[in-house]
Amino acid sequence: MPRSLQRCAALIVLALVLPLAACTNEADDAARKAADDLAASLSNHSLEGVVLTDADAAGAFEELVAPVAAYEVEVTAGEVERDGPSANAVLHWSWTVEGHEWTYDTSVALTEENVNEEARWAVEWSPAAIVPDLAADERIAVSREFGPRADVVDAAGEPIVTARPVGRFGLDKANVGPEQVGESAERIAAAVGIDPAAFRASAESSGPQAFVEALMVRAGEEHLHVNPDFSEIPGALVVEDTVPLAPTRRFAREILGFVGEATAEAVEASDGAIRPGDRVGLAGLLARYDGTLRGTPSVRIEAVGADDARRTLAEWDGDPAEPLELTLNQEMQLHAEDVLAQLGEDAGGSAIVAIRPSTGEILVAANGPGNGGMNAATAGQYAPGSTFKLVTALALLRAGVTPDQGVSCPPTLTVDGFTFQNYDDYPAGALGDISFRSAIAHSCNTALIGLRDRIEPSDLAAAAETLGLTAEIDLGYPASMGQVPDPEGETERAADLIGQGRVQASPLAMATVAASIQVGRTVVPHLLVGHTGEPEPAQPLTADEASVLQELMRAVVTEGSARFLGSIPGDPVGAKTGTAEHGQPDENGDLPTHAWMVGTHGDLAVAVFIERGESGAQTAGPLLRALFERW
Repeated sequence: MPRSLQRCAALIVLALVLPLAACTNEADDAARKAADDLAASLSNHSLEGVVLTDADAAGAFEELVAPVAAYEVEVTAGEVERDGPSANAVLHWSWTVEGHEWTYDTSVALTEENVNEEARWAVEWSPAAIVPDLAADERIAVSREFGPRADVVDAAGEPIVTARPVGRFGLDKANVGPEQVGESAERIAAAVGIDPAAFRASAESSGPQAFVEALMVRAGEEHLHVNPDFSEIPGALVVEDTVPLAPTRRFAREILGFVGEATAEAVEASDGAIRPGDRVGLAGLLARYDGTLRGTPSVRIEAVGADDARRTLAEWDGDPAEPLELTLNQEMQLHAEDVLAQLGEDAGGSAIVAIRPSTGEILVAANGPGNGGMNAATAGQYAPGSTFKLVTALALLRAGVTPDQGVSCPPTLTVDGFTFQNYDDYPAGALGDISFRSAIAHSCNTALIGLRDRIEPSDLAAAAETLGLTAEIDLGYPASMGQVPDPEGETERAADLIGQGRVQASPLAMATVAASIQVGRTVVPHLLVGHTGEPEPAQPLTADEASVLQELMRAVVTEGSARFLGSIPGDPVGAKTGTAEHGQPDENGDLPTHAWMVGTHGDLAVAVFIERGESGAQTAGPLLRALFERW
């Protein structure tokens, strides 16, 4: 063939091949894109936007995938092999199931369709595309099983929160006619003291065989909460159960929290770790350490046939729950709560905190019944009043003031137009020229305010830090120590010295101040065994400073405002009373007062706080005495 004809033939062949190659690459790319789009939709547990050869397959898919829809999955398309109008795509599945990884491959068929003269790839969906070899009559089932929930225990290993018997009082709709449900529900609600209308609505909206719980009651306390006529109501039923509970209903409840059925908020915030119906900690330490106390579940994923035949697709063993160990002394905690329970309603909120100075262990963190559920003991913020004079005393000692140094204690002292005075029953014999020791012992406001020029506000803040009243620290439990902000003017600077102004502290903080003085170093109070912190005050407490502060606290008992503690047997008792004005004046112009008292007795430091009281000595003092006499 002449060379010119050969060139012509080659050009003709090339012209025919190029369109064919272009069409082939186009079809491959379209199939690849269809596979990638399918994988992206499956990663969202959906077939939305995916073209299916059978549109009804989408509904079947949603039902099939529902049991595992709570778990994250990443699906990627692997190799796509095309053979004309058909293709097969490999799907790589990677599930995250309760912290475990489940990976496998499946394959799915694709078919090229022409719609309105436009080519597209459709997915031939089948159950085996989501799980290998899954038959059309099989479904996916997931079972999660937790082991026993761990206890909250004390340092001796004795249970604090553990499974205790309860009775669940409610309506069994299976044993009452539909026409009787509303009336029985209202009678049951009245018998257990809950809202009848609300319980009726709940009962009527529940399933026809449902047990609708009205109230859970500890075993042995039924007579306190349930009318004896309960058992005579049609459909009334008591279901016996066990629930993680503390020794008593009020035992450290504001700190421990409680266990109950997971709320919608808890489920949403858990990233799949918590499911509807799970029993979880819902407040306090039981919520914060719920994962530790529950452990992780054993999980089994199965394929279940129409005849209920089961085959395991994947399974993992869970991790056992671990107990949470606290430093609380159960006997002391119960006693402190009994003491606080004796306060009248007029006392408002109250708290008692006890610390072992040598170790920093919190032995008691008790809240009174008037707190309204608030954790005043370790997280409340209040003006500490004259208990804060221990901090002021340390700042003044560092400025050169000595216990025997003479100071002036006038009845009143005016600072920048504001007149300060001593508490109402301040002893007249302790006015005038007295020693600094006597000023602390009798709690002379005017004497300490008169010494304000000896120290700077930063000296007061540094002394507070030395004694443990420091910035917020996270030691694993709800705690707020307090604040000593820079004063805004001379009047506030004066007020700060006597625990007023904007100075605030929690009962935990003031117990920590007393504990630091007693042990001679900065104490970091801890509630969780093994979860301690190292204090880092800019100015550590010296042995001489601690000795003088102990002497001053002892003087409060031997000659000052806490002489009623002088008869406590055993180790010498140190103390400091405190009364702090707060809030708005009454019709007589008088401000309500917090009543405080801190004390030390051997290896024990205690703070007592009462929101509304006469004075530290009169209101908080008897409580501290009752504690020291028992402990």
